[in-house]
Amino acid sequence: MEGDGSDSPVTIKNIERELICPACKELFTHPLILPCQHSICHKCVKELLLTLDDSFNDVGSDNSNQSSPRLRLPSPSMDKIDRINRPGWKRNSLTPRTTIFPCPGCEHDVDLGERGINGLFRNFTLETIVERYRQAARAATAIMCDLCKPPPQESTKSCMDCSASYCNECFKIHHPWGTIKAQHEYVGPTTNFRPKILMCPEHETERINMYCELCRRPVCHLCKLGGSHANHRVTTMSSAYKTLKEKLSKDIDYLIGKESQVKSQISELNLLMTETECNGERAKEEAITHFEKLFEILEERKSSVLKAIDSSKKLRLDKFQTQMEEYQGLLENNGLVGYAQEVLKETDQSCFVQTAKQLHLRIQKATESLKSFRPAAQTSFEDYVVNTSKQTELLGELSFFSSGIDVPEINEEQSKVYNNALINWHHPEKDKADSYVLEYRKISREDEMSWNEIEVCGTSKIIQDLENSSTYAFRVRAYKGSICSPCSREFILHTPPAPVFSFLFDEKCGYNNEHLLLNLKRDRVESRAGFNLLLAAERIQVGYYTSLDYIIGDTGITKGKHFWAFRVEPYSYLVKVGVASSDKLQEWLRSPRDAVSPRYEQDSGHDSGSEDAGFDSSQPFTLVTIGMKKFFIPKSPTSSNEPENRVLPMPTSIGIFLDYDKGKVSFYDMDHMKCLYERQVDCSHTLYPAFALMGSGGIQLEEPITAKYLEYQEDMQLKHLM
Repeated sequence: MEGDGSDSPVTIKNIERELICPACKELFTHPLILPCQHSICHKCVKELLLTLDDSFNDVGSDNSNQSSPRLRLPSPSMDKIDRINRPGWKRNSLTPRTTIFPCPGCEHDVDLGERGINGLFRNFTLETIVERYRQAARAATAIMCDLCKPPPQESTKSCMDCSASYCNECFKIHHPWGTIKAQHEYVGPTTNFRPKILMCPEHETERINMYCELCRRPVCHLCKLGGSHANHRVTTMSSAYKTLKEKLSKDIDYLIGKESQVKSQISELNLLMTETECNGERAKEEAITHFEKLFEILEERKSSVLKAIDSSKKLRLDKFQTQMEEYQGLLENNGLVGYAQEVLKETDQSCFVQTAKQLHLRIQKATESLKSFRPAAQTSFEDYVVNTSKQTELLGELSFFSSGIDVPEINEEQSKVYNNALINWHHPEKDKADSYVLEYRKISREDEMSWNEIEVCGTSKIIQDLENSSTYAFRVRAYKGSICSPCSREFILHTPPAPVFSFLFDEKCGYNNEHLLLNLKRDRVESRAGFNLLLAAERIQVGYYTSLDYIIGDTGITKGKHFWAFRVEPYSYLVKVGVASSDKLQEWLRSPRDAVSPRYEQDSGHDSGSEDAGFDSSQPFTLVTIGMKKFFIPKSPTSSNEPENRVLPMPTSIGIFLDYDKGKVSFYDMDHMKCLYERQVDCSHTLYPAFALMGSGGIQLEEPITAKYLEYQEDMQLKHLM
């Protein structure tokens, strides 16, 4: 139980680092023990789960109140908190399942089990130590009596059974001699009250009396008899206590015995820090020297280039000035013309002829130049444009001497963007690199955006919080100690036009398990072209047509902008994808045969027999056809309806963008984030992602890019290498 608080304040204050929650970065408050053995505040677990619930339902949304199809509240509502606390809670879950929680301590996803938060133990030992730390930190602050009338007196003891603190007088009054309360356990003044007996979180009426060696957690006898620990090896609590305490004491004694070695290593680390500080300053001075030399060269070249431009400019202006003066002489009563006019006044024939001959030649020359005007010099300085493209590229790659470190290259096939961006790269000298720096920036026509940097230990990274409908550039460089390689070639990705909408296939509404096969995760569906389809094909003899098998998403949309993506298997014969309203789905699923008459053109969203009247009107659904490795653009009166213009190669991944508020749906090629087709859609009812298959085919929903997704990709790469 709780100690007497005799530990010295100095010792307690020196362990503050161990008492900080990895989530909120503050002292632990009611810490819970996760399955990975890290502790986290109870309130932090709730907040993180609420955040995950919001992000899963509306991944990438800047404001969930604006774009989520569900009602959002400014703060966590009581129904959400109750839902998280209930056993079996999981996002988008209809049946009890396990809850995945990202531990902020080890950054790994841990399984909280079906009971979620209720299945976690409270770390009373850590809570007690935190309380002792708080008391040491506020030694001058007294704990006041909870029962005194104002003003309260300073408490002298706390009752662990009553969970209250008392002064001497109040304690005597509320714990009279000879009563049951007189037997209560009391300690020194404290604000940390914990139960005397640790109870099982799964069986709340049973006390903990055993320790599961496999799960490394305390359990009760019901857990061992018929619970989740039935086949696990357990030991008695006293035995586990003795064993763990002996091991911990032995390890602590070993560390205390090595105190001189630890102090020596601390001194060595201090010297290394000082040496690093000096070397860093020296490296900065050397870098400044190199840049100053570059500046001197640039200044010298700048002066030389400007001098050459000024000389050429002066020469050209002089030529223009001379030519302008000559032309000014051609004006009446000016220059050459004025002089000629004066010569014409000469009446002596001999004198006139003597002077007029040379003057006439000059007049003729001026007349010819007037007829074919040519400037004396060029105004363009094209020959004096400084070409710095090569130097700019070299300066852009300016970095530390690589010492043989090869440039890493981004793997364009394995890099992608969806709700987040996943960047993979390979490095020929992977074993020689200590770390990598991934840089990325938004490409904007208006402003030159600065690069964001992230240090990465591996060869892949997930980038979050990218803006929708934007273009980003990525590059990476390798580091070995303080030496780095040049940056890789830039890789460009285009983000989706709206936040990613997460959903799974609905296995209840209209799902035909005779024709369709849905996997356990409900993110992949396949069409079985088997015996049942052949039987249905016999109806063609009496004028019936084989129907499509529909399947929809399990979540509807009532507002906002949303984007989702999927892959259609190349072997698929006929697949239709798009959106459909709730009332149209009821019509299809009640009488699917009526919706597939020979005159029904579902691509255009209306009866093909009245195309002229229906193209401009919004329909309650829009589906496009995909099959035989082709993407078929529906007919339109505003574009060419020739087959060669309407049939495109099927993209590897297809995206759908629904703007519910504007009533518009668009279909995208995910590889290039290019819109292939868009049209208006009636959004007066709830819209659902809709799919239909005929014959052999398969559809795989794109999985959101998360840390768990990254671990899966790395495991697949390792298996491939093995």
